[in-house]
Amino acid sequence: MAESGAHLTVGGGDTERPSIFQLLAQESLMEAVRPALQHAAKVLAEAHPSALGFLWRSYEELYLLLDLLLQSHLLSSRSASFSENFYGLKRVPRAGGGALGRGARGRSLLLLCLLPYLLRRLRRAVSRRRDQDDFSIPPAPRLHRLHRLLACGGAAWAVLRLAQTLLYVAGRARTHSPLLWLAGVRLTPLTARDLSLMRKEHPKDPTGSRLVQAVVGVAGGVAGGVATALSLGTFFLQFLEWWYSSDHQDSIKSLTSLPAPPPPLHLLQPRPSPSSSCCPLCGRLLSNHTVLSTSGYVFCYRCIYAFVKGSQRCPLSGYPTQLQHLVKIYAS
Repeated sequence: MAESGAHLTVGGGDTERPSIFQLLAQESLMEAVRPALQHAAKVLAEAHPSALGFLWRSYEELYLLLDLLLQSHLLSSRSASFSENFYGLKRVPRAGGGALGRGARGRSLLLLCLLPYLLRRLRRAVSRRRDQDDFSIPPAPRLHRLHRLLACGGAAWAVLRLAQTLLYVAGRARTHSPLLWLAGVRLTPLTARDLSLMRKEHPKDPTGSRLVQAVVGVAGGVAGGVATALSLGTFFLQFLEWWYSSDHQDSIKSLTSLPAPPPPLHLLQPRPSPSSSCCPLCGRLLSNHTVLSTSGYVFCYRCIYAFVKGSQRCPLSGYPTQLQHLVKIYAS
């Protein structure tokens, strides 16, 4: 069983093909980062609406700029997107190996950033217009046709992605996603040589102006800082998902659950019978009968008054008691 399924984790026996689990994990990474950033923008906008309200109103555009800056920097320096670099992958030309060309980087940037942004905007506009036209008589047929077209297109795209993934698992395709095929690239794991080249500083172009070099350096520094912050935030996000998962909470409860403490010692002491005519404190016959309303036991007034005044509790049950809880019993 293990031998027949080994190709799922080693990429069909080819060390240059990542496993399907790596590929699916890196795809789901950005799907988790974007809602987390959106929630953070919403919290900041609600906390300071006058100063930070633009974060929520223009979140899509701000996220697009951040995504373009981050992905462009990583595609130029690491030949990978943020999620691919996070999982130790890089992009190479589909026909062979080597460095990623400018055209491949441009197509990758277009399919990574601009295409998802346009699709989100289109779906949101169609959904908003459909909500407005729900109350119109008669309903707009063109809008319903557009919504049906988007739904059919989404279903067809899901089927195409599934077929491409199955072909990749079977070793019949070099890419697992149609977007990578459109960009003309494929994914391979990073090697030790790639990591050593990344640590080296890129040589500066002597023909370029100092202003251009400074701008490029500042942009690269900002993008590198954003990439590092997102990497740390992704680790923290995955830790929170694991911490609040139901399986982890069950294990924490099983480890931290303590046995029930034993009852107080005064509750284990033998209690006098309610029909007894002796005071539980002095052991003599009751005089000037007084009952504690917190526990129901009867004592001599002098005995229980002195005890409650000094201890503020019932001598038999241990319940907190004050002097106003003393109730005298008068014989009829």
